[in-house]
Amino acid sequence: MKIITIIGARPQFIKAAVVSHTFSSMPGNIHEVLIHTGQHYDSNMSKVFFDELNILAPSYNLAIGGGTHGQNTGRMIEKIEAVLLKERPDWVLVYGDTDSTLAGAIAAVKLHIPIAHVEAGLRSFNRRMPEELNRVLTDHTADLLFTPTDIASQNLMNEGISLRQIHQVGDVMYDAALFYAERAKEHSSILKQLDISSKSYVLATVHRAENTDNPIRLRSILDGFAASQTSIIWPLHPRTRDKISDYSLKLPDNILIIEPLGYLDMVMLERHASVIATDSGGVQKEAYFYGVPCVTLRDETEWVELVNCGMNSLVGTDSDKIANLLSIPSMPVEYTDSLYGDGKASQAIASALINY
Repeated sequence: MKIITIIGARPQFIKAAVVSHTFSSMPGNIHEVLIHTGQHYDSNMSKVFFDELNILAPSYNLAIGGGTHGQNTGRMIEKIEAVLLKERPDWVLVYGDTDSTLAGAIAAVKLHIPIAHVEAGLRSFNRRMPEELNRVLTDHTADLLFTPTDIASQNLMNEGISLRQIHQVGDVMYDAALFYAERAKEHSSILKQLDISSKSYVLATVHRAENTDNPIRLRSILDGFAASQTSIIWPLHPRTRDKISDYSLKLPDNILIIEPLGYLDMVMLERHASVIATDSGGVQKEAYFYGVPCVTLRDETEWVELVNCGMNSLVGTDSDKIANLLSIPSMPVEYTDSLYGDGKASQAIASALINY
């Protein structure tokens, strides 16, 4: 069986890593061909992940990035289609909710190639988010939908998708958290490099267009960070850095700006933070995996179960709420059963594809 996997952004590298490792442990059953669209093309945003996660170099690097959503998606569809016509795979496997995800799904469905979508069924119910449109459209082109949670499965059924297409496998990000935890502990020296101690800082990430493309929202986030008077470490996304400069915003003195990190260093900072402030979907879950309270800088989240269990606080960009929750982080909620499966989602995915 030949599977073409399409990835292009940091969270997808992590998800694909554990699934690809599972595929490679099944010799003779699955031949995987990897396409990297180039959506994240900076070395710190891309190459370091392939090195750290021990992912094989992509068979195809399309080098598409830096444009608008429409430009990127259109160029990706054209180049992905050419690869699919050459390779003639049995399946196209896509992850998450990026432009790369949607481009892969559109290229495949037009050629009548079956599509499998990992992390299907997530909904923020905010159609102004590019990610929401990407995930909805991808779900409705896919033949196999691998969902991480009960809520995600129910969302698909509510939209009329057949139950036989839905496979609730758990979350591959949880697989990755378990798989790479010890490697991060052994190989990351980021705490020593930054001269910080465990639980002495807040970790922040901000990159979503709804925040970075709106100077009022971005300023409010910075005001909340400043008012918290806590030590904040912020691996700054290149796009966010540009927007701060474009809007002539001032970074508060209590923020330490660092370059984007590889996965292992990011895991260590997440595990040892007192609280995490983010607008990332993946980081919300990783905070939960490591028992760290999360303050989500969005008006809604597709990971509603984290809010329901008390590990995640939705604050939008309300500077007062941000400051209060970062200053006095809530105590982590103890849990015994993971909301995201048993850490064997990748094996379930491989089995479903082989036995389809």
